[in-house]
Amino acid sequence: MTLREEADKIIEKSIHAVLPDTAVTRALENKEFGEGRLVLVSIGKAGWQMAKAAVDCLGDRITDGIVITKYDHVKAPIANLEMVEAGHPVPDENSFLGTQKAIDLVSDLTEKDTVLFLISGGGSALFEKPLIPAEDLTKLTKDLLASGADITEMNTIRKRMSAVKGGKFAELCKPASVYSIVLSDIIGDPLDMIASGPAYPDSSTKEDAKHIVEHYKLNLTDEMKELLEVETPKSLDNVETVINGSVRELCVAAKAACEELGYEAQVLTDCLCCEASDAGSFLASIAATHQNTSRSLAFIAGGETVVHLKGKGLGGRNQELALAGALPLSAMKDTALFSVGSDGTDGPTDAAGGYVDSETVGNGISAAEVQASLADNDAYHALQKSNGLIMTGATGTNVNDVAVLLIKR
Repeated sequence: MTLREEADKIIEKSIHAVLPDTAVTRALENKEFGEGRLVLVSIGKAGWQMAKAAVDCLGDRITDGIVITKYDHVKAPIANLEMVEAGHPVPDENSFLGTQKAIDLVSDLTEKDTVLFLISGGGSALFEKPLIPAEDLTKLTKDLLASGADITEMNTIRKRMSAVKGGKFAELCKPASVYSIVLSDIIGDPLDMIASGPAYPDSSTKEDAKHIVEHYKLNLTDEMKELLEVETPKSLDNVETVINGSVRELCVAAKAACEELGYEAQVLTDCLCCEASDAGSFLASIAATHQNTSRSLAFIAGGETVVHLKGKGLGGRNQELALAGALPLSAMKDTALFSVGSDGTDGPTDAAGGYVDSETVGNGISAAEVQASLADNDAYHALQKSNGLIMTGATGTNVNDVAVLLIKR
């Protein structure tokens, strides 16, 4: 196989290992829900896949429910569940509509009833009832995305502008109980930050939120400033939560896939959290160190990088990470670097990530074009020219990103 074919095989096997089906089924094994209604609410980019697994497991025990997921992520109807596709990474009218439907669904439950709440990454945008005008929320979300704030910082702010985030949805479900199954897309699996913690007590404080606003010089309206002063729920007595997937599992799966192809593989970290371009340069420097090896080596890094937007181009953090390695890899032999989002989408593009190797520069794109594309945050078009876009389509899971460096000997 070529390096690109091996990369595609590693991506396929890695993502397959973290699909939510088995994990959701495992979380539901031997779980008793009592005699009342069992209402399903599934949110996030893996919302359809998680709901399908739950219905396959529980059948008509689920009385009714709703799935709120990203556009083009619903693969087929599921039993008696309503499907809503909505905006991500910026919430839109469908986000608000779907969330209100979920609130209406749980509004008349009793203490005998249970909400089966399935949560995956992307829920912060997809599951939203704003306490501020929609246009203000859209601007705030875009400002946060462009600021370089990490996902925990972003969600600390978003919780305070929402009627469902930061444990507030669980309160709306009372007196019913909530059984929450979570697919983690945040490093360290902080339950109160995944999808902004709609069914988990909030560990962040209003002081934390105000510090983030000051640090990133966010321009808030007076109404937003007032909401920063309102504290979020710090305890919930009607929720049981299970985590069923994380980036750690993604990295372990990538390592196993590399080893099957004959590489000596090492997981460098499953907590990667830096500038995407810096991560790409760092992995390329590791490649330079090992160019004289006689063995095939693979180095794996999982996590979630960030991009400080300085240009007006198109791309995502995985594409930018990969492209940042293109120039240094052009001086090496039989070396490749790729980075992919496990959900199949990277930034506001149809690509899951990017791939570069020793032949990328000169294969439809020049060194000068690579540099210009990085300066304009336009990795998508650069990788498109060099056949370096990774296209998987929606995968049905979402547990952060994985980057892999391959040195083939």
